[in-house]
Order: sequence, then structure tokens, then C-alpha cells
Amino acid sequence: MSLPRIGVFDSGVGGLTVLKALAEQLPAHYLYFGDTARLPYGTKSAETVARYAIGAAHFLQGQQIDLLVIACNTATALALPLINQAAHVPVVGVVEPGAAMAAHVSKNRAAIVIGTEATVSSHAYREAMEKRGLVVYEKACPLLVPLVEEGWVDHPVTEQVARIYLNEALAQAASNSDVLVLACTHYPLLAPLLRRIVPPSMEIVDSAESTAREVRKVLMDQQLATGTKDADHRSFRFYVTDSVEKFKRLAIRFLGRQVDHVEHVDLGG
Repeated sequence: MSLPRIGVFDSGVGGLTVLKALAEQLPAHYLYFGDTARLPYGTKSAETVARYAIGAAHFLQGQQIDLLVIACNTATALALPLINQAAHVPVVGVVEPGAAMAAHVSKNRAAIVIGTEATVSSHAYREAMEKRGLVVYEKACPLLVPLVEEGWVDHPVTEQVARIYLNEALAQAASNSDVLVLACTHYPLLAPLLRRIVPPSMEIVDSAESTAREVRKVLMDQQLATGTKDADHRSFRFYVTDSVEKFKRLAIRFLGRQVDHVEHVDLGG
């Protein structure tokens, strides 16, 4: 059986944390599109995010993908139904798998969600988790993404900023909250730092692992999954709308490996 072609879309480099989890679990040809010229999506309107995301979906479909992963929390939260309508292949976003994992690990049925302003304002995670019986408090943490992209993942300034955000969230959330959901693909890089801040009993959940499991399920349903787990059965191509060199530099942090085969594309508007 030939390997599936999986398109992965993000506003920039953060979605590489999702790609990393996918590649660890699934042999495939991966085509990653990072809309680096137009990030951040977290400060843009739903209409703008939908337009950008649909353009990226059309581009990846032009590469003959079998499945599309929306690795961007903001695009998933604001535009998933519209992307589904525009796509001609199965689409997996990161919100539902992340919410499902939070519901699975929470004993007290209470959680805190941190993310970008747009993701939090959409209430997509809250709604997905409330459907599963959780009480949810949401907190926007807009300063964390630029700090991660600066490479300050274990910097005292980043810890101070994160501590301010999380102390505010812990003070206002349900006192028995036992799950912290990282509703931004940049945040997994901060997991060790966040672990030092939140109570030891609090589980930290990010969507990457659960999204990879959902993708595997969809591929099996579509009879596209292969049995092999051989590391050689993976290939990667990257497309970006801004500097190739900057993407390569940042990608090492997020993917944990050097990236080649990066191509600049211009989708316009």
C-alpha cells in the first residue's frame, strides 16, 4: 500500500509540534504549509482567518493530499466548518481531539484553557469541553508566542510572564481544576516551564498527540493507513509564504531536527 499524503496547515511554525507528533506515530508523505507572511492569526478576524485558511487548503489539495490537518488552533477554532466545506478530503482540526483528551484525563471535570486571544475569544475549546461535562475557564496569554519564537522557552522573563497569566487563571478558575489545556501549538515547548508553575496534581494536555491519534483513526477508516512504523517511511516537504531561512532556523526548535525541502510560495491577498 502506498503511503498517504498528509497536508498540515498552520499560520507559522507552531504547527510543527503537531507534525512532530504525527510523524512519530504515522508513516506518510507530509506536506506542511506555514503562512509565515501573514501570522499571527491570533489577532485577526474570523473572516480573515477563514480566507487565509481556505487558500492554504486549496494549495495543499493541489499537492494531491489524502487528508488535511489544521494544526493551527486559531484557524480550527474560527474557521473549521468553512474549511470543511471548501476541502475535498477529510479534515482534522486540533480542538476536538484536545478537548477529548482533557475530558479523558480530568477526574474533577474542571479545566483551564490557555491560548491566543482569538482562540480564547472563539470559546471553541470551552464549548467542546462543556459538551463533555467539564467546567472550563479560559485565559488568553498573548505574550507567550513571541517569547517562544524568540527562543526564550526557559528564560526567567518567560517564566515570570507565564506565572502572572497562570496565577490569574488559577485564582479565577474552579478551585478543583485538574487539567491545563495548551490551546496553542507554541505552548508545548513551554511544558517543562509550565509544569513548575501549576500544581503537581494538574495534568497538562496539548492537542498534538491526540490529533495524531485522530488522524490515524481517520486514515484507517479511509483504508489509507499502512502497517509499517519504519522511520524510513516518511518524507517531508515544507511550503512557507515568507523567509525560507527564518523558517528553517525556527523549525529546528519546534521539530527537533533540521528541515530541508522548504519552498517559498505566494498565495496573494
